[in-house]
Amino acid sequence: MRFNKLDLNLLVALDALLAERNISRAGERLHLSQPAMSNALARLRDYFGDELLAAQGRQMVLTPRALGLIEPVRDVLMRIDSTITTPPFFDPAKSTRTFVLLLSDFTTSVFIPPLLEALYQQARGIGIELRTLNDKPAEQLEQGDADLLIIPTQFASPDHPCAPLFEEQYLCVTWAGHSRIRDELTFDDYLGCGHVVANYATGQQRASFDSWFLDRFGIKRQVEVSAPTMAALPQMVVGTDRIATVHKRLALQAEKVLPIKLWQPPLEVPTLVQTLQWHRHRDADPALQWMRELALRVGGTI
Repeated sequence: MRFNKLDLNLLVALDALLAERNISRAGERLHLSQPAMSNALARLRDYFGDELLAAQGRQMVLTPRALGLIEPVRDVLMRIDSTITTPPFFDPAKSTRTFVLLLSDFTTSVFIPPLLEALYQQARGIGIELRTLNDKPAEQLEQGDADLLIIPTQFASPDHPCAPLFEEQYLCVTWAGHSRIRDELTFDDYLGCGHVVANYATGQQRASFDSWFLDRFGIKRQVEVSAPTMAALPQMVVGTDRIATVHKRLALQAEKVLPIKLWQPPLEVPTLVQTLQWHRHRDADPALQWMRELALRVGGTI
């Protein structure tokens, strides 16, 4: 099909090229050979009268024209997907659809088990694919790489709808054999200990907490261990005099199997609000509406 002399099939190829900025990877994404992808790029260059991807050393970079096409092309494809290819009715009991969720290891640990239980009871044919957040979660959502994004409210995109999923508090965790902290965790103890922190691909968990801590107290914590996980932090303090500030649900889970002690933070840590977010063009997708409602109900029970 053509529109203003443009083969609309080339829009899918253009979207992949703009996202991957590499002919081979774009071809792999669309299950096309490199010659076929190169041919598509040649046709796109001819239509737009622009190189679109230009060689710069060993890499390919987008031209200014190509950069200006990223959002419009993705927007058009998402609109087509949400209005034309999406079935108007959804029966969860008969569906075999797989939903893709972007989330952290913390959310995976505390939210996904009850969600899977609810799905098993109501819609056994539905599948769930969990993916780790990268450094640009909003782009993952906008590129159609996920159906739902679960992220702290402060990092949610203002361009897409969202709803609060659940709240979480924090506890401090130390080894039961800690040489300094025995009966009470004081603020001086908190400052005097080395810290084990989470530092995801986005750097958001550590950056947000440390920025808040510095703004509040004008002091930096002594960060001695940084790891791309929250769930494993309690285990990392065992056998040391370090301390970790961890989500309460994870700390309580860890306390059952590890020689650790839990403490109320000697400072008032802001409540974490986890948010469920989805693409604005898929707001009326019946299947996604059902999945969102189920997720929000489960989030309200944990």
